[in-house]
Parts: sequence; structure tokens; C-alpha cells
Amino acid sequence: MKIVLIGASGFIGARLLAELSRRGHSVTAIVRNPEKVAALPGVTALKGDVFDKDGLARLLAGHEAVISAVHFTASDPELLLAAVKQSGVPRYLVVGGAGSLEVAPGVRLFDTPEFPAIYRDEARKGGDFLDLLKREQALDWTFLSPSALIQPGERTGKFRLGGDQLLVDGKGDSAISAEDYAVALVDELEKPAHGRRRFTVGY
Repeated sequence: MKIVLIGASGFIGARLLAELSRRGHSVTAIVRNPEKVAALPGVTALKGDVFDKDGLARLLAGHEAVISAVHFTASDPELLLAAVKQSGVPRYLVVGGAGSLEVAPGVRLFDTPEFPAIYRDEARKGGDFLDLLKREQALDWTFLSPSALIQPGERTGKFRLGGDQLLVDGKGDSAISAEDYAVALVDELEKPAHGRRRFTVGY
């Protein structure tokens, strides 16, 4: 497929880029600094600004799907959505956060006292972005939240999928490697199963 990945040099973005290349997709990597993008088969790096709606829309046009892997505090969700719609690309996949997942009915992870304050602003803005997507009718969007702990690790391809609730294993841990997160998102890209909704991945 012909995919455009915004934020391709970041923590998650770089792993998504590697997974997309590994599976033979043609990827346009949009970043602030193209020289930071790994040289991988099928990858073309372009300089782009997430706050330039018209310029971004031109870069997105002609692709089959957009994947957004930018921080919520470093972008404008409404502007991103407007650029995607203006570009005419029909599918929009978003790298989400774990903070908006429910840990009890009506209680989101970022509402709990244990949630680290340093991540709360980013998490709340991610929740706001998800709420914005839920009101979106024109795009076929998907928002993938990781488990509570996401860090560099092994690409196993073995994990569980869930909906709006935080996934926890038998030991009470909630974790996923960044590599397996990338596998789950590219799986969704190739075989859509969560159109216009959020899902989560964890061990």
C-alpha cells in the first residue's frame, strides 16, 4: 500500500516505519528533519509542518492511508483532521495513548492518583483527540492505545487486543513493546477491524 506516516522519526514512528518497510509498503515519511529518518526500502522522507494545513494536505494527497504518530501536545488535532480531509485520503490511523483507557466504569487511567503527573497533559490531550474523532463522520479513522507501559523490546507478534478498557495480565501488569505495538497497528492497516473506533493492545 501507499502510506504516509507523520512523525516517522519518533519513538513509535520509527518502529512503525520499520514495520511498514519490512512488509513491503511504500511509505512517505513526513518529519521536521528528514535526515533523521532511517534509510529503509520503500521509504521516502519529506520535510513537513503539522501546523501548515495546506502544505500538509498536499503531502498527504495520493496516499491510501495516513498514520499519525505525533505527540498530542505538539500538534493541533483539528488542524490535522482538516488536513487529512482536505487531502482526500480516506483512512486515518492514530497512535494513541493509554491514559484515556478505562480502569473501571467511567474512570480513565489518567484520572487515577497513580497516573504520573508528568504525562497527564499529553494523556488528556490524547483523550480530547479521541473525543474529536468520535464526532468525525467523513473519515474512516482508527485510534490505537497501547498498554500502560510501552518501551523498546522484542517483536513477538503475540499479544491481546481489547477495546476501551486497559489490558492487564495475570500478574497485574499492563505492558506492550513498541515493536509489537507497531505490528498491531500495521495489522489493522492491512486488515481493518476497528473502523471508527479505538482499540488497545497488550500482553
